[in-house]
Amino acid sequence: MNRRRISLSDIVIGEPLPWDIYDVAEKLLLRKDFVVENEQQIEALLARGMFVAAKPSAPAPTPGQAINRAVEKPSALRLVNQANKRLGRLLYNLQNETEFESKVMEVVAAIKHAIEINEHVALATILLNRAQSTYPVRHCVDTAIVSLLAARSMKMSEPEIDILLAAALTMNIGMLRQQEQLQDKASALSDEDKDMIKNHPQAGLRLLKQAGVKNDAWLLTVLMHHENEDGSGYPLGKTGLKIPLAAKIISIADRYCATISPRNYRKALLPNVALRSVFIDEKQNIDQSLASVFMSVLGMYPAGVFVKLLNGETSVVTGQGDIMKTPMVHSLIGPGGAKLAFPIPRDTSRSMYAVQDSVDGMMHTMQVNMQTLWGADASL
Repeated sequence: MNRRRISLSDIVIGEPLPWDIYDVAEKLLLRKDFVVENEQQIEALLARGMFVAAKPSAPAPTPGQAINRAVEKPSALRLVNQANKRLGRLLYNLQNETEFESKVMEVVAAIKHAIEINEHVALATILLNRAQSTYPVRHCVDTAIVSLLAARSMKMSEPEIDILLAAALTMNIGMLRQQEQLQDKASALSDEDKDMIKNHPQAGLRLLKQAGVKNDAWLLTVLMHHENEDGSGYPLGKTGLKIPLAAKIISIADRYCATISPRNYRKALLPNVALRSVFIDEKQNIDQSLASVFMSVLGMYPAGVFVKLLNGETSVVTGQGDIMKTPMVHSLIGPGGAKLAFPIPRDTSRSMYAVQDSVDGMMHTMQVNMQTLWGADASL
C-alpha cells in the first residue's frame, strides 16, 4: 500500500475522519467517517503510528494542511498542549521510539498549525500555560514557538523552518533529566552542573544519531545552538558567519524563554526586560542583525503578559496593536484591585487606557482562562 504519515494536527476532535487510518504494519485502525471524541483516542493512535492510503480519491494532507472542519474549529491552545504531551513521550522514551525523526516532525506540524490558527494564543501559552508540562519539555516547545515566529518574519522556507523547529524541540535532549532536577534546585549551579550544561550539545548530538536522525542541518543546529558571535560559546567556539542562522535564532529564543521562566534559584524577568537583557547585556554574544526581528515578533508587551493601564486597571495582552506601545488588551482587575466579572477589551491607543508598564508576579499568582480571552482559538 502506498501510504503517507499524518500527524496529530490533522485530526479534529468531534469531526468525522476523511480517510481510513492504518498503523505501521498497514493494519486498519479506524475507518473513514469515524468520529474521534477525545485527546486520549488521538494519543492512542499516535502511539501506533498513523498513515493513510495515498490515493487520488482520498489524498493525505500535508503537515498542517487545512481540512474540512465543519463540526469543531481547531484550537491553537489544544494543539500546543498536544505538542507538549507528544514531545514529552518522545524525549523521555527516546531509546524505545521507532521512526523518531518523523514523529518529531508531527510535533513540528502541530506547532505550525497552532501558529496558523492564532499566533497570539500560541505565544501566550509561554506565560499563561506553564502547568501543561515539565519545564524541560515545555521550554523546548516555547523556544520552537518563538523561533517559528522569527523564522516566518525572516521569510525562511518551509523546509528550513521544519528543521529549525525540529532542532529547537530536541536541543536539550542531552540533559533532559538533569535539567528537570536543576529546575527544582534551590541553590546556584555547581561546577558539576555547569560542566553538564556545557557538554549537553555533544551528548544531544550522539543521542539524536542513535535515534536515527540523519539530517545534517538538524544535527549541526543542535550541536551549535550555544555558540556565540564572539567565539565565547560552546562546544566549538565558533564565531559569526561560521554559526548557522538556525542555531542563532534558537540561541536567542532559548535565552529569552529561559529568562522569563522562574527558577528556584533565580527570579524570572518580565518579557521586555528579558529581551533587553538578551540584546544589550549580552550584545557581544548575539547577532545584532536579529534584534529587530525578535523585537518585531515579540514587541514590548507580548501576548500573555500583564500590564497596568493609566486608569488603574490590570490587563493581559491579547495581541499586537498598530504600534508596539499600544497592544490589544483585556482588563481583568479593576482600579480598586477587585477582579472584574468578565474580561473587558481596552483600546490602549486611547490616553486613558494607555499602558504604564508590565506587571511583575501576576503570571505566577493569577489563573487565567485563556478561552475567555481568545474564544474558540484557546478552547481545551
